Amino acid sequence: MRFPHPCLLALLLATPLLHAQAAPEVASAASSAAPAKAASSAAPADQVNMDDVRNFAHVYQIIRQAYVEKVDNKTLMGDAIKGMLAGLDPHSAYLDKSGLQELNEDTTGQYGGLGIEVMQDNGLLKIVSPIDDTPASRAGIKAGDVITAVNGKVITPDNIDSMFDALRGSPGTKITLGILHEKAEQPVSMTLTRERISMTSVKVRELEPGYVYIRISQFQDDTASDLEKKLGALVQKNGAQKGAILDLRSNPGGLLTAAVSVSDDFLDTGTIVTTRGRLPDSNLTFSAHPGDLLNGAPMVLLTDNGTASAAEIVSGALKDNHRALIVGRRTFGKGVVQTVLPLDSDHAVKLTTARYYTPNGTSIQAEGIKPDIALADLAVTKVDDSQVPISSEADLPHHLANEVAANGGDGINNDGSAENAKLATSDYALSQALNILKGLALRKDGSQPAAH
Repeated sequence: MRFPHPCLLALLLATPLLHAQAAPEVASAASSAAPAKAASSAAPADQVNMDDVRNFAHVYQIIRQAYVEKVDNKTLMGDAIKGMLAGLDPHSAYLDKSGLQELNEDTTGQYGGLGIEVMQDNGLLKIVSPIDDTPASRAGIKAGDVITAVNGKVITPDNIDSMFDALRGSPGTKITLGILHEKAEQPVSMTLTRERISMTSVKVRELEPGYVYIRISQFQDDTASDLEKKLGALVQKNGAQKGAILDLRSNPGGLLTAAVSVSDDFLDTGTIVTTRGRLPDSNLTFSAHPGDLLNGAPMVLLTDNGTASAAEIVSGALKDNHRALIVGRRTFGKGVVQTVLPLDSDHAVKLTTARYYTPNGTSIQAEGIKPDIALADLAVTKVDDSQVPISSEADLPHHLANEVAANGGDGINNDGSAENAKLATSDYALSQALNILKGLALRKDGSQPAAH
C-alpha cells in the first residue's frame, strides 16, 4: 500500500460527526480581558476590536450572573469555542476526549452503535449514509433519511448534541428512532439494537466469471491494503478479470491517504488529487505510480448522493484520468479537507484547512460529481411470463430440434436473462452497471478505443 505523504494521516475527508461535547480547559475570557486602547492608525484593518472583546466579556458575565440556572465556566467556554467553529463551516469542530475517541473509532472501524453517518441539517440529524451490514442498514435506513426523534424525544436545535451522543452506546442496548424517509410525509418509529460495529471496509466477489465486484464502504487506515489483498487473491484464484465494478454508493469518506492509495491501485500515471489552503503544508499534489491491480481492464464506478468526501476523491481521480465510467447519481459534494490540530492530550480542533481539486482542476465543493451515465433510484420487479403460451420456436408444435442440443450440447436454453432478472430485482443500479461493463469489455476485446 502506497502512502505518498505519511505526514497527512491526520487529514480527514469523511462527512463528519459534527457534535462533540464541550468541556475544554480554557481560561475565562472575562478575567483576562485587558483595558481597551486606542487603535493606532497604522494598525492592521483586521486587528481585534476591543469593543468586541468587551462585549464578549460582558455577555459572559451576564450569563454567569443572570441565567436561570447556574452554568459553570468550563461549559460556557466550551460552548463559546464550539460556536466559533460552527460558524465557520459544517465540518470544523471542537473535539474533547470523547470526540477524539469517536474520531479514532471512525478511522479504525471499531465502535458501539448503529452504523450510520449523520450530519446536522436545519436542526435535525440527517443520514449521510448507513454502513453495510449494521443495524441501521438492515433496518432499511437510507442516505437522505432524517432522524426526527430519539427514544420518543423530538430533536430540536437545543438538544441535538445530546441526541447525537445517544446514538452510540454499549452493544446489546436498544434505542428507538423516529425516521423520516426521503419523500415520505410522516416519520416511522424504529427500534434498533446497538452492536459492536467492526467494519470491514472492502468486499470483493465475482458477479459473473470474469467480472469482479468491489465494494468499499468507507476509507479506513487499512482499506488500500485490504483491497490489494482481497483483489489479488481473487485474481490468483479465478484469473485476470475482464472488468470491474467499484461500488462507492453511500460511502461517507474517511482518510485522505486511504483514498489516494485506492486511486493509485487502479492508475498507472496521472494526478490523483490536489489540495490548496492558506498554510504551505496544505498545498499538495498526489500522483499515481505504475501498477494497476486490474491491468487496464474496464471499470464502472457506482455513485449516489451518499458518495461523499474521500469517496469523491476516488471518483474524481478515476473519472478525470479516463479510468472508469461513473454510473448512478450525483455525489454529495464535500470538497474540503479537515486537519486534526491537538490542543493537549484530551482536546483537539478539527479544522477545515484546504479545498481539494480533481485532476482536471475542478472543485466539487457543494456541487458533487456528475455521473457519466445517470440512473434514477429505482426498484424493478420481474414480470410474470409463465402464462405466455408461445415465447420461442421451441414452444411451437412439431418444431425441429436443434442438432447441437440433440447431441448433448448444453447452455443453449440459458441466455443469462434469469440471472440478470435476479440481480436487477435485488439491485437495479448494479445490474445496469454490469451490462455497461460488459459492453466496455466487448469493445476492449474487439481492439476498439475504450469509452470514457
